[in-house]
Amino acid sequence: MQRILLDSKTVAIVGLSGNPLRASHFVGFYLQRHGYRVIPVNPREAEILGERSYPSLRDVPVAIDVVNVFRTPDALPGIAEEAVERRAKCLWCQFNVVNEAGARIATQAGLTVIMDRCIKVEHARFVGRMHWLGFNTQRITSVRGMLQ
Repeated sequence: MQRILLDSKTVAIVGLSGNPLRASHFVGFYLQRHGYRVIPVNPREAEILGERSYPSLRDVPVAIDVVNVFRTPDALPGIAEEAVERRAKCLWCQFNVVNEAGARIATQAGLTVIMDRCIKVEHARFVGRMHWLGFNTQRITSVRGMLQ
């Protein structure tokens, strides 16, 4: 996971919501604040977080490093096929997005597959910025020796 997070620059978020109260919006905002280019993939929105939103991965005009999925598990095989077509490096599925058929499609094509993990939580854990709603509590970290 750390290698994916450090080597990636562009994250397409499938199911990114324009509603700031939704988890996908918070994750997209967080990733932008940490230097990633976030590409919204949501056919119901024209623009999210200042970026044009696309109806599908097939419509995104730039290279994609990570496809981050905020959709129901049954949508994952189709999303995995699109991620393979786009030659993404990683298919990252958020909490509770688990579908073995989708994982198999991506894995067989050489993509790294991460399921049932939040990209924001893992990023924060690896860079020592695990916090609740933006405040660094320094209580959860991957850095040894932080707590005494």
